[in-house]
Amino acid sequence: MSVERTTARGGMETSYGFRQVGAGEKQPLVNEVFHKVANRYDLMNDLMSAGMHRIWKDAMIAWLNPPKRPGWKGLDVAGGTGDIAFRIIEASRRNAHETVLDINGSMLQVGRERAEKKGLSPYLDFVEANAEELPFADSTFDAYTIAFGIRNVPRIDVALSEAFRVLKPGGRFLCLEFSDVDMPLLDRFYEAWSFNAIPKIGEMVTGDGEPYAYLVESIRKFPDQNNFAEMISSAGFERVSFRNYSGGIAALHSGWKL
Repeated sequence: MSVERTTARGGMETSYGFRQVGAGEKQPLVNEVFHKVANRYDLMNDLMSAGMHRIWKDAMIAWLNPPKRPGWKGLDVAGGTGDIAFRIIEASRRNAHETVLDINGSMLQVGRERAEKKGLSPYLDFVEANAEELPFADSTFDAYTIAFGIRNVPRIDVALSEAFRVLKPGGRFLCLEFSDVDMPLLDRFYEAWSFNAIPKIGEMVTGDGEPYAYLVESIRKFPDQNNFAEMISSAGFERVSFRNYSGGIAALHSGWKL
């Protein structure tokens, strides 16, 4: 068992939380986690972020600033419940068209039902597919977004290369992810809260604390801000930068296909 963060050189592909697993074994395990938490997705993020994920997601959309004109196309990956896609559509005044892609059918079903209730179905496509093998032609989308999903992709470098491929020249990559807390005292408090409280609360609320234990461990294993920025650059993106939120509990990474 290793609790050290992975780096730009890799390691997440065989890391299921703190457990080392064989090549190809991680994805089915992650799929099972999200089948279990699909109907409690918002609660999951509330527990992981103390409710701050809503503010961070709003900041993500503000930085993306989707244009308020027809014809703009976005791809939201690992976004099955539609949280980011809905925000983008509304920010564009319902001019943008969003494709929501997720490998997990349970998550997508939640998203479809939510879209129908919000009257947003005409502006959305839902696609069940793998972030490592996107079923789209080169240069299809104006933006690629992913929020709290990249750390669950086994081969992150492959997913980043696929993001670069499907973006149009001039397209934008934005990734919001839990990251490395860089404030003294806050880092200790957050780690104690994450490892001691979140799995127990998850078990009390849902009857199963194991998915929450994995999610906490996956945050701790994910590369820190600088290492992940290096991975984005290695995939071909330029003008790579990031913004920390809440002392680095989350970070928003940006890159451009130029």
